[in-house]
Amino acid sequence: MNKIYKYILFSAAFLPMASCGLDMVPESTMTDAAYWKSEGDLRGACNRFYEQMNGNNDLGTGFSHDYRSDELSNNGRANDISTGSRTVPSESGSWTDAYWRIFIANNILEKAPQAAVTEDVLNKYLAEARFFRGLFYFELVKKYGDVPLLLHAVSNTKDPAIMMPRTPRQEVIEQVYSDLEFAAQWLPDIDKTDKWGHVSSQAAEAMIVRVGLYTGTHMKFHNGTDGDYKAHLQKSIKYAESLIKSGKFELYPDFDALFQLAGEGRQNRENIFVKEYGPNGAATTTHSNSRQMENAVCLTRNMVDMFLYTDGLPREKSPLKVSPETSYDDVFTNRDPRLAMTIYKIDEEAYKGPFKPFGFSTGYSLKKGFSLEQWNTLNKEYIDKMLIRYAEILISYAEALYELNGQITDDQLDATVNALRRRVNMPAMLTNAFVAQNQLDMREEIRRERTIEFIDENKRYDDIIRWKTAEYVLPADIIGAKFTDESGKQRQDYESHLTTAGSVKGKQRYGSEDDIYVIEFAEDRRFDPERDYLYPVPLYEIAQSGNAVTQNPKW
Repeated sequence: MNKIYKYILFSAAFLPMASCGLDMVPESTMTDAAYWKSEGDLRGACNRFYEQMNGNNDLGTGFSHDYRSDELSNNGRANDISTGSRTVPSESGSWTDAYWRIFIANNILEKAPQAAVTEDVLNKYLAEARFFRGLFYFELVKKYGDVPLLLHAVSNTKDPAIMMPRTPRQEVIEQVYSDLEFAAQWLPDIDKTDKWGHVSSQAAEAMIVRVGLYTGTHMKFHNGTDGDYKAHLQKSIKYAESLIKSGKFELYPDFDALFQLAGEGRQNRENIFVKEYGPNGAATTTHSNSRQMENAVCLTRNMVDMFLYTDGLPREKSPLKVSPETSYDDVFTNRDPRLAMTIYKIDEEAYKGPFKPFGFSTGYSLKKGFSLEQWNTLNKEYIDKMLIRYAEILISYAEALYELNGQITDDQLDATVNALRRRVNMPAMLTNAFVAQNQLDMREEIRRERTIEFIDENKRYDDIIRWKTAEYVLPADIIGAKFTDESGKQRQDYESHLTTAGSVKGKQRYGSEDDIYVIEFAEDRRFDPERDYLYPVPLYEIAQSGNAVTQNPKW
C-alpha cells in the first residue's frame, strides 16, 4: 500500500479540482490549504467518485462483462479465475484501485469540516464520502476477506498505517454498515438529489440490503453456525422492507426495454442507483457495451438450461422440453420469456444483419442490453448502466427471508419472485404447494430466479462464492451452443473450428443431445475450495507492509 500512500500524498492537494470540470493545476497554484472553503469545494471533491465509477455492477474499475463464473464465455477464451489457473500477481487493480478511492473518501471526511457550511450541508457530503468508502471496503472484503481497515487520511510516508496488518472481515463489514447507515440518514431522498445518478438515501439502504444478504449467506454456508449470520440477514430484510414500503419503486413494465434508452432516468422507477453516461447527461463519458457483445459475449448452455419451461419446471423435469433438439432454436420452445430477451434466435436482427450462430461466438450470443443504435456509435455508447435496481431488492428480500427462517410464505413469494415473473408474462408462479408437488427445492428455485433475472449484470460470480457452490459449478464442462446445419456454416468448417490441439470439442453428447459444443472441458478446469474462494493478495502489498499484510491460504 506504500505506493498508493505516496501517490495520494503527491496528488491530494489538487485532486479535487479534477472533479469540478476544470483543468488540473500545479500544486503551487492550488494547494490543500486553498481548498475546502465552500459547498462548491465539497461538491467538487465528491464528484470525483462519479467520474471514477464505471458501469460494472460491482462498481469496480474497467467496463467489461464478467467472465469469472460459468455464466458467460468470451468467445471460447478461458478466464484464469473461472478455470482456476490464475497466479499471485505482483500488483492488482482490484486492490489498489479500491484503496485509492477509499483514500479519497478519507481525505474528504477529514478536510470537509473546514468548509464554511451548515451542519446539514456538511453531513450530506460526509455521507456521500462514507457511502463510497463503505462500498469499496465491501468490494475488497468480497475478494480478499480480511483487509487493512484505514479510516484516516495519510499525512506522510511515516504514517503507521503503511504497515497496518489485515483487519478481520467482520470488523470491516461492521464499518461498512456504519458508513452506509450514516449515508442513509444524511443523503437526500432519491427525488431530491442534486443530480440524477448521484447517491441517495435509498441507494444507501439498497447497498445495506446487498451487504447484509452477501455477508449473512457467506457466513452461513462457509462457517455453518459460527458467527451470527442471522443478524446480517435481518439487517438486509429490514432495509429491503423499508424500500418496499416507501412506495418509491416499482418494476419497469418492459424487461426488454429496461436496458435501453427507454429505461433511463427517474421515470423508470426500477432505477435505484445508476452510472450516468453520455451527452444526455452532464458528462460525456461513454462505454462500448454493444461492441463488446458483438465480438465476444455469449451465454453458456449451463445458463440457458437454468431457464424454466412455461409449466414452471426445470429442464430435467418438464415434459415440455424438445428432445432431441433438431434446431438451434429448439431451446426457446415453451420457455420463460426472458430467454428470448436474453439471447438471439436464428435470423433475428442482430449485430450486422440476421443472426447466425457461430459467427462470432461458440455459445449463445447475448442479446440483453444490445442496441444497434448504440453499436453504430463506434465505441461511444451512452446508455446509462443500472448499478442497483428494484428487482434486486425484491429477490434479495425473498432469499434473505428463506435463509433466515428456512421457509417463505406464498404471499412473500407473490410479492417477490412472482412479481418478476408477472413482469414478463411467465405463466407459472412459484408457490410452496408447487415446490412440494414437483419435488423441487425452494432455495434452488429462488436462486434460479435471481440468476436468470440478472444475466450479465455481474452477480453470478459473487453468488456462487457466497453460496459456496463455486467448487461444484466451476470445475465442470462449460457448454456452448448446439450445432445444426441451419446455423449458417458448413459442417466441415464447423468441425475444423472446433479442433484444438488435435481434439475435437464438438459433437459431444450432452444429456440426450448430440453436437453440443463444449467450450471448456472439466479436465482443463479446477477450483480448490481451500484457496480459490479468496483472491491472492498482491505481492507488492505484502512486501511494502513489511509482511504485516499476509497472504491468503494456499496462495
